[in-house]
Amino acid sequence: MPRISPQPREGAADNVRASYDHAFGPDRDPIAQPGTSTGTPGSWYTTWGRAPEIMASFTALPASTLDPKLRALATIRTGYVRQSQFVFSQHCKVARVFGVAEDKIAAVPYWTVSDVYEPVERAVLGFTDGMTLEGGRVHDHIFALLRAVMSEEHILALSYHINMYCLHAATCRALKMEYDDVPERIVEIPRPVEPGVQDWRSWQWADKAMMETKA
Repeated sequence: MPRISPQPREGAADNVRASYDHAFGPDRDPIAQPGTSTGTPGSWYTTWGRAPEIMASFTALPASTLDPKLRALATIRTGYVRQSQFVFSQHCKVARVFGVAEDKIAAVPYWTVSDVYEPVERAVLGFTDGMTLEGGRVHDHIFALLRAVMSEEHILALSYHINMYCLHAATCRALKMEYDDVPERIVEIPRPVEPGVQDWRSWQWADKAMMETKA
C-alpha cells in the first residue's frame, strides 16, 4: 500500500477532482474504483491529491518546443537509471504516442552499446546519464556534442525535464506509489535448515523482514 493515505474524491480540491476525471473518468471515486486506462492503480493521483498545490505545479509544466521524442527518450532513461518501474513503464507508452520507434524504446536500458540512435539522441541520452547517474556531472565532451545539435533554450528545457522526473522517480519509490509499491529487495536471506539452494527470489523474505520491522 502507498505510504500516504489517499485523497477521496469527496472533499478533494477542484484541481484534484479534475485530475481524477482525466485519469479515472468523470465522477469516479479512485478509492472505491482504482485503476487507470494504462493499468496502474492510480495512486500517483490519489497520493498527490493530498497536496493540491503541488499537484497543480505538476500539471502546469512550462511549455517548450523541445522535440517530444527526445524528451520521451530522456524520461525513459531517467526512470530506468533511477529504478522507478512506474516512470520507466509509463513513459515507454508516452514515447509510442510521440512516434518513437520500438527498437529505440527497447534499447534505452543498453543505449551505450546500441546502434539504433541518431547523434542527437545519443547526446541527449549521454546528458541524461550525467544528470541522473553522476548527480549533474556532465563531461565537457558530452555537453559539446549536445550543444552542437541543440539550442541553449532546449538544453535548459531538457535539464528541467530530467530533474522533474528524477523527483517523480524518487518520490514514487519512497512513498510506494503505482508500480513502485513493491517489497524491499535487499534483505537477509536466512540460512536453510539443510544445505541446499535457498529460494532467494521469493518475496516471502521481504515480507518477513517487513513484519519484523513493524513488530
